[in-house]
Amino acid sequence: MTAPTATTPAATTTAVATPNVTGPVVTGPVVTPTDQVLRFYACVDSGDALAMAALFAPDAVYLRPGYPERIGPEGLLHFYTVERTIREGGHTLHHVIADGPDVAVFGDFHGTLHSGAPVDLSFADYFGVGEHGLFSRRETYFFAPLA
Repeated sequence: MTAPTATTPAATTTAVATPNVTGPVVTGPVVTPTDQVLRFYACVDSGDALAMAALFAPDAVYLRPGYPERIGPEGLLHFYTVERTIREGGHTLHHVIADGPDVAVFGDFHGTLHSGAPVDLSFADYFGVGEHGLFSRRETYFFAPLA
C-alpha cells in the first residue's frame, strides 16, 4: 500500500442525507477530517490559495516557526500569497494519523523558493478540525538541525 498523498486520498467517503430547506432530502458525501487535510495539501500544491484559505474557520489559528500567529482565512491567505518563501512545490505525505477531529501529518516537501533555490525538507503538521469541518488550528513543525 502506498502512502497517502495530496493527490491520492487514503480515506473513502460515505453518503449521508442532508436536509434541503427548499426541497427534498439531498444526499452528499461525508467529509472526514482526513479528507479535509488531504484537500488542504492539494490546494497548496496546486497554488489555489483561495480554496485553501476557505478550509479555515474565521477564528482559526495557524502557528509556523519564524512567523507571527496567523488568524482565520485572511491570515492564511496573506501568508500563502505574500509571506511564504516557497514559490512552488509538492508535499509527499508519509503518515496521516487521525483521532476524531485531530489529524497529524508527517511528510516531505520538495520545491523551489522565490529565489530559485531548491528546498527539500521533512515536516510534521497538526490540524484541529472544528465546526462545519473547517480547520480551527494548524501547527507546522520542520525537521532541521537547530541544537
